[in-house]
Amino acid sequence: LKLKEKEYLYLNFNDERLIHFSVEDFQKVIEFLDENDYKKKCVFFIDEIQETTGWEKWIDRIKNKYLIFISGSNSKLLSKEISTVLTGRSLNFSLYPFSFREYLVAKDIHTKGWERHLRIQSTMRKQFKDFLEAGGFPQRVLSGQEIVVSELYENILYRDIIGRFNKNLIKPIKELSLHLLSNVSSDLSLRKLSDLADIKNLSTVKQIIDAFENAFLFFTVNKFAYSTKKQIQNPKKIYCVDNGFATVLGFRFSENKGRLLENLVAIELKRQGKEIYYHKEKFECDFVIKEKLKVSDIIQVCFTLTEDNKKREYGGLIEAMDIFKLKKGLILTHDQDEEVTIEGKKIIIKPVWKWLLEKQ
Repeated sequence: LKLKEKEYLYLNFNDERLIHFSVEDFQKVIEFLDENDYKKKCVFFIDEIQETTGWEKWIDRIKNKYLIFISGSNSKLLSKEISTVLTGRSLNFSLYPFSFREYLVAKDIHTKGWERHLRIQSTMRKQFKDFLEAGGFPQRVLSGQEIVVSELYENILYRDIIGRFNKNLIKPIKELSLHLLSNVSSDLSLRKLSDLADIKNLSTVKQIIDAFENAFLFFTVNKFAYSTKKQIQNPKKIYCVDNGFATVLGFRFSENKGRLLENLVAIELKRQGKEIYYHKEKFECDFVIKEKLKVSDIIQVCFTLTEDNKKREYGGLIEAMDIFKLKKGLILTHDQDEEVTIEGKKIIIKPVWKWLLEKQ
C-alpha cells in the first residue's frame, strides 16, 4: 500500500498515553478522523490491540467502512470469541521472525542462480552459519546487536507472562523460561519442571507453559497418534520461536548445533503452516507432517551424519516410513548432500540452507 498523509491512521496500544483508553474512547477515534479531514476510506493500522477491552465490537461496527490491519504479540487475538465476531470479514496471519530468505534480503544478499553457481552457494553457507545462531528478529539482523534479543525477551516475559501470575511466581517463571531456552528440541516433562522450579502444583506449571505459548515465546509439538487422548498423554517436545533467544539466553546452548538446527526446522515448518508431530517407538523421527487425514512427509534433522549416529538417524526415519507407508524420507543436515537407498526406500540427505531456499 502506498498511502499519503490522512489516508491512514496508526494506533499502538503499547503507548503509555493510551493506558487509560476505554470503550467510550473508540468513538473519539472516528470523531478525530472527521474533524481532521481524513479520507473516507481511511486505512487503520492498530498494534497490540489486545491491551484494551471491547475492541472486537468496535471493529465489527466499523469493518465495512475501513480497511483494518490488526496486530498483536499475544494469542488472545486468536480466541474463538474474536473469530465469531469477525466471521467472514477477517483473514488471520501468524508473523514469524525473518526466514532465511528474508534474512538474506535484509542484508542485501542476492540468491538468484544459487542452484548453479558454487560461488553463490559458498556465500549461502557462510550466511546460514550466522543465521543459525543469530536468528531472524528484524532489529537484531539489521543492527547486529545481541542486546536487542535480551530486551525483547524481557519485554515478553514481564508484559505478556509474569504480569498474569502471582508475584511469588516471578523467580520460578524466569527459571523455567531459561531452562527451556537451554533445552529446546527436548522432551517436555511437567514433573521435572515442577521439581526444577519448586512448584508443587502441576496445574500451575502447565499454566505457565501455556502462557509461554500464548506469548509466542515457545511452541510445543505432540507425539503422533491418531487418538487425541494419546497425544495429550504422551510427552511433548518444546521449541523456541527464534534461535537468537536460545543462543543469547540459553546456557552454553550455542555449543549444541544439532538442537539449534532442529529448532530452526521446526520454526520453518510452523511458518509454512504445517501440522507437525514427532514419532517415537524403538527410534525417534523428529518431524511427521500430516495433511488432512494422511501423513505426507517425514523429516529427520541431524547436524552431521557419521558412522556413529547413522544407525539411529536412519533407523528413526525408516521406522516412520514403514509405519506411514512412505517410500521417501528426508534427512536435513548442516552441509551434507546426497541420496541413498536403504531397504528399497529412498532417503534424501540435504543441507538445511538448501531446503530453506527451495521451500520459500
